[in-house]
Amino acid sequence: MKFRHLIPAAALALAMAACGSPASEAEGTAAASAPATEEAKAPAKTVAQRAEGVAIGEPAPNFNLKGTDGNSYSLDNIMDGNGEKPKGYIVIFTCNTCPYAVASEQRIIDLHNKYAPQGYPVVAIQPNDPAAQPGDSFEAMQERAKEMGYPFLYLFDEGQKVYPAYGATRTPEVFLLDADKYVKYHGAIDDSVRDAEAVEEKFLENAIEALQNGQTPAPVETKAVGCSIKTV
Repeated sequence: MKFRHLIPAAALALAMAACGSPASEAEGTAAASAPATEEAKAPAKTVAQRAEGVAIGEPAPNFNLKGTDGNSYSLDNIMDGNGEKPKGYIVIFTCNTCPYAVASEQRIIDLHNKYAPQGYPVVAIQPNDPAAQPGDSFEAMQERAKEMGYPFLYLFDEGQKVYPAYGATRTPEVFLLDADKYVKYHGAIDDSVRDAEAVEEKFLENAIEALQNGQTPAPVETKAVGCSIKTV
């Protein structure tokens, strides 16, 4: 069963304005902040520029993270939609509170439902520090996963050790890995993070189809537009 999370246009626009303007987010400035909610008022630093991280063609950092189901997962024990070793991994850094991530939520659900049976499961990782963003606590993650019926793994980057290893700075931000866990595409899901109805180019889906056909994705990298990752 699929779910759709609907946001009134005016509310979404205000939340995204609070998170950061599309232009500044795309350019990686530090102006982004959380949506204007009570629990998002904790002072936070933002990760605005990519420092070190994994590059296209390099092996992806492994991890051992707790999922909302209470189990621990790494790239070594994640299975596809058929219970088999994946042909690739759709690693997406996302969260509960960023309006860009919320606007992409149904797309992430649909991606997993479409591609996990084809060997490419979504692996969602929540990178924000709950001390800076209480709405992204592990308990809140569990509530969100249950509410939306997430069909994919939703993992908690406790201690914020994984996102820096990947070089992620945004939510949502995608790293597409092949069967050998090498990064083949990095960036945005598509060209319209704010409005699914306005999508013209599906960067991630095109990259997956290229891998399925034994080809190199084109482009291999795009700008991830979204909220800066929050830390203290």
